[in-house]
Amino acid sequence: MRKSRGINNLWLPIENSQPLNGCKTSNLEEMKAHRVLAVFLLTLFLTPVLHAGGARFDLVGPRIEVRVTREGMTLPIAEVPDLQPGDRLWVKADLPRTQSNHLLLVIAFLRGTTNVPPGKWFTAIDTWDRKAVVEGTTVVVPEGAEQALLFIAPKTGGDFKTLRSAVRGNPGTFIRADADLNEASFEEGRIQRYLSAMQSVADDDAKTIQKRSARLAATLDLRPDAGCFQQPVEDQVACLTQSSAPVILNDGHGQGIAEVLSGGPSSNFINSASTTQAAGDGYYSAYVGTVVDLIALIGSLHTAQYQYIPGLSFPQGDTLNLKLNSPPSFHNPMSVIVVGLPAIQSAKFPPLRPPNPGEVVCLLRPRLVLPLQGAPLVFSTGFAHDMVLHLNRSAGITDIPIEPDAGAGGLVAARKEQRRPLLLLPLPPAPPAPNAANSSAPGSSLASASALTLTGTVRGYWGFQPFQGPTLTVQQIAGKGWKILGDTQLLAGAENHLALRGEGAGCIQEINLTGGGKAAKVSFVPQPGPDQDDAEDKLALTVSLKNVPPGSYSLAIQQYGDPRPVELPLTAYTNGITLSGLKIHSGDDTAILTGKGLENVAFVELDKHRFTPEADALSGAGGQDAAGDGDLPLKTNSGVSPSLGSYAAVRLTDGRTMDVAVEILAPRPSLKLVYFHAAAAQPAQGIPVTLSDQDDIPLDGTLTFVVQTKEDFPRSEIIEVATADGALQTELSLKDNSMVLQDEHTAVATLDLLKSFGRSAFGKLRIRAVAADGTNGDWITLGNLVRRPHITAIHCTTLADPTCTLEGDDLYLAQFFSAARDFSHPEEVPIGFAASSFSVPTPLDGKTLYFKLRDDPTDVATLTLPTPIPMPAPPPPAVLPTASGTGAGTGATAVPSALPAAVAAAAAQPSSSAGQPSPPLTSSRSASTSAAGQPATSPAVEPVVKSSGPEPLLSGNQPARMAPVSEPVNKSAPAPSTQTATPTAPAAAPSPSQKPTPAASPQASPPTAAGAQPLPGQPGSE
Repeated sequence: MRKSRGINNLWLPIENSQPLNGCKTSNLEEMKAHRVLAVFLLTLFLTPVLHAGGARFDLVGPRIEVRVTREGMTLPIAEVPDLQPGDRLWVKADLPRTQSNHLLLVIAFLRGTTNVPPGKWFTAIDTWDRKAVVEGTTVVVPEGAEQALLFIAPKTGGDFKTLRSAVRGNPGTFIRADADLNEASFEEGRIQRYLSAMQSVADDDAKTIQKRSARLAATLDLRPDAGCFQQPVEDQVACLTQSSAPVILNDGHGQGIAEVLSGGPSSNFINSASTTQAAGDGYYSAYVGTVVDLIALIGSLHTAQYQYIPGLSFPQGDTLNLKLNSPPSFHNPMSVIVVGLPAIQSAKFPPLRPPNPGEVVCLLRPRLVLPLQGAPLVFSTGFAHDMVLHLNRSAGITDIPIEPDAGAGGLVAARKEQRRPLLLLPLPPAPPAPNAANSSAPGSSLASASALTLTGTVRGYWGFQPFQGPTLTVQQIAGKGWKILGDTQLLAGAENHLALRGEGAGCIQEINLTGGGKAAKVSFVPQPGPDQDDAEDKLALTVSLKNVPPGSYSLAIQQYGDPRPVELPLTAYTNGITLSGLKIHSGDDTAILTGKGLENVAFVELDKHRFTPEADALSGAGGQDAAGDGDLPLKTNSGVSPSLGSYAAVRLTDGRTMDVAVEILAPRPSLKLVYFHAAAAQPAQGIPVTLSDQDDIPLDGTLTFVVQTKEDFPRSEIIEVATADGALQTELSLKDNSMVLQDEHTAVATLDLLKSFGRSAFGKLRIRAVAADGTNGDWITLGNLVRRPHITAIHCTTLADPTCTLEGDDLYLAQFFSAARDFSHPEEVPIGFAASSFSVPTPLDGKTLYFKLRDDPTDVATLTLPTPIPMPAPPPPAVLPTASGTGAGTGATAVPSALPAAVAAAAAQPSSSAGQPSPPLTSSRSASTSAAGQPATSPAVEPVVKSSGPEPLLSGNQPARMAPVSEPVNKSAPAPSTQTATPTAPAAAPSPSQKPTPAASPQASPPTAAGAQPLPGQPGSE
């Protein structure tokens, strides 16, 4: 017996250590027991300090080979989820040949927290013994055992007895340690399976990373850190596998397997594993917090010779691979590794279930996948083995080997040859799937080879026990009868949703939208229906056409086992067309369509009437912007009175038809134009301008019109008068006395246009009725509002110099001036002209000037000169000489060609009624003959008269009349005889010094004013 010099050197005589179960002991033994209790309490106090730095199970421990034999069948430890009394455990340490220190293996069985196990339930294996190394050691699970532990300790004197005494002295502590070790091993196995599968994913494909992570998490019941998916793609895998710990979820299966070890549910571990912050400073072991408690628990069993450390087991085949969180020590206190063995209990089968109960499995897939979840230990351990999918059909292969694949999200067809199935207990027949009504013939549970679907049941072994999983509906031939339900219209530039239905949706491999030179991937999921049978063959499609232009396309359905896809034609239409409603007044022939993208509307059909867009989309109540949004005015050939709740069919330019609700409004006010008159204002000073177009309404005048209504004229109704562009408008009403009722149906309106619209008003003028609630009637066009120039005077020269000068205001309102109606040689008023005088051509007829207004270039306006310009006298008729040549004969002779034109013109003039020849053509103010038949003297040339009185046509420099012929004519002589006159030579032109006598005849030439140009035929003219 060694004495201690300090608390760390407290000793315990191993040989005499017994459980404190109330047995009699000596005083010395009692004192020693108190010392052990003190060490135990002190160690509990120090443990958090010793392990505050966290514990990572990343140290490789010893390898132990274990096989289990039951009823003549042997399985590797990786396929044994539980032990049974009578099982034979074959154990052998797999140590390197260079192992220098001897390790002792101790297999211990326990039977409860308060029931000390007998000493014979402890088996020591000397790993350095040649027989144990070569043949191994077989241990039988004793009857009544409930837990099993494996200890690995350094070889020292009394080591076996020390271990046995510690376990028997504290059975509850080691039972709890066994449960926690098994549970921790299960969860660590799930996490390791997730991490290894994620590390094989390419780190540059975000979609694949997230898809694979979600699938692994679903099958392994883990919750990865969602924040990792917010990081850059190249960092997501590293985040998921290193800095982010997948949180363990309570799957209920692993807990059920481990709960028997502690005699109850291991909820304490599960709760702490899912809520405790990881003690490993960011490492992925989510259960480290609980494992630290486990270390504290078994670390309390500290003696001067031994310190217990946990070891997590990762079975692979028949080998237990151990992971440690701290390095073993071979100095006092030496380390003892504690390893949990499978629970001793009845089999607890995995609760496999399909994630989507109505999903159909396709047998035609190159690699069969059965999507199953609910039992993560199936995918993280080898407990489930030798599994098959048993097909309930009459011909062909009936059993397909399958194996777990967490990355695929279920059980997949085995890639390797399966070993011979264990023939232990016969499996029960699989019940028919509830969704396989068409899988077999009536009265038979087996499907024929031509049936579309049949049932398949998952069968296999859970350890030594056969188990039967869920029964699924499987499809063995390609589907048919595909069609799109409901609306088949797609919108380019948007995400579209369609419903597809057919027979056999389980074998669809992929769906693409083809055409237009590119293909768009179509995602699809089963669409829920009113019952489960309806959901089997119904798919919800999502067609993204954000980068696809409008046009014709095909929905290509590619199925497993069918080399050629099934194609359904589709059309992608223009996006952005929405119809808000159609408004129409009852009995009206116009309507307003509201919405977006209205430039794509071809026509609208309502009550067998076709409404087409008006040519001017801005007319009526509103208009459209550049994108076609707003209101679209529509027009038909007669009034329509739809019933309440009606819908109109809108036909688009791309061929689509869309329905829109009709809003029926009260009848619009209507007017009938009975009479209208535009009275032009007569200028007090100036020359009036005459408009030839009856549709032209002068702005400077007064407009009077008469309108009638079918019903009594509403006294609250107004009449709106406006230009076509709506820029100028005014209102007339009975209230302001701008309208007067002639009778109950007739109203007379008078409007001063210039006062109402201002001097800049021009264009189409129209009127409409407006009801008290603001409802507008149809527009009635009155005419074209025009402005006229104000001309105060005109100065013209002779016809030989064809130029006149206009004086007045607003001359720029005229666009062209012309001497003739045909405007063969017009004079244009340039843009920007604003002077008060303008040169125009001299009228060809001497009295009428033609011009076109700028406000209405189609109308020809006229201006009549107050004093017409004198026209030249026509030539006299030709006189032919008689045969005697005397000129007294009766026959007329031709005038010699040498006769001046003026003489011929005078000879051609008829005689006056008084027997005197007609005077020459002069202006309106030329002299006239006296009452006694004597001509009056030639009047003086009159000055220009302004707008205050009659205005002379000619200026003071111009002649007042035409020049006379050369030979004087005796006005008292009788009329010329029919005899031919003797030809005479033309008279010479008078010299400038020659003056006419006072008694000169009227035909004598008056003196020519200085600077005046002679008319044609006048002396001095060319």
